[in-house]
Amino acid sequence: MKLQLNRPIIFFDIEATGLNIVTDRIVELCYIKLFPNGEEKVVTQRFNPTIPISDEATAVNGITNADVADKPTFKERAAQLAHEFEGCDFAGYNSNHFDIPLLVEEFIRAGVNFDIHRCRQIDVQGIFHKMEKRDLTAAYKFYCQKDLTEAHTAEADTRATIEVLEAQLSRYEGELQNNVAWLADFSRHTRNVDLAGRIVYNDQGVETINFGKYRGKAVTEVLRRDPGYFAWVMQADFTQNTKQTFMRLKLAAGI
Repeated sequence: MKLQLNRPIIFFDIEATGLNIVTDRIVELCYIKLFPNGEEKVVTQRFNPTIPISDEATAVNGITNADVADKPTFKERAAQLAHEFEGCDFAGYNSNHFDIPLLVEEFIRAGVNFDIHRCRQIDVQGIFHKMEKRDLTAAYKFYCQKDLTEAHTAEADTRATIEVLEAQLSRYEGELQNNVAWLADFSRHTRNVDLAGRIVYNDQGVETINFGKYRGKAVTEVLRRDPGYFAWVMQADFTQNTKQTFMRLKLAAGI
């Protein structure tokens, strides 16, 4: 069953220097842009990450430091990518936990303002784990009856993700709504305020700290009672997106 769209959606996959959203960098980005009229645009780009690719990452994705030595940096392509992504929704596999947070960190480092919160985000893994609970290779085999022979190449993983989502819509027809907004909400594991999930909405819709000694406490309450906490957050090893979120909530509350 084809996905019903009212605006373009970006299916994408990232290969990176490692798995740390704060310190690692993108080395390959593939996206397939699907349009409501059925057209698609496929783009695969590699970037010089400006830091070494870990041996563990190379063992998985096959990309070496030499492969990207002469490639442009993400910063050099950031404005073009932001323009391409403007007005689109996003979808990926485990994308809410890794790909989207890392992509946003790269935009922030590049000084390009790209507001991911204006985009609905479908995490196909979230649907899979709620319905069947396996990884992308198993999902592809389960839903599409095919082997993912080129797993961990960005384009193969991206195209497999499209096929898995379309197969999910067919398999769970009547249970899943063929609607990007509904799928984005259903595939979400937590109600994150920031992309890393350091701040979440509680049952009353209040922004609440999700880690450490203040877990479960409202952000604004903590910032009022412990003024030094904000300074600690700003200096700690959190993502730039998390720090921006604390700043936004602080300013909005007039603290």
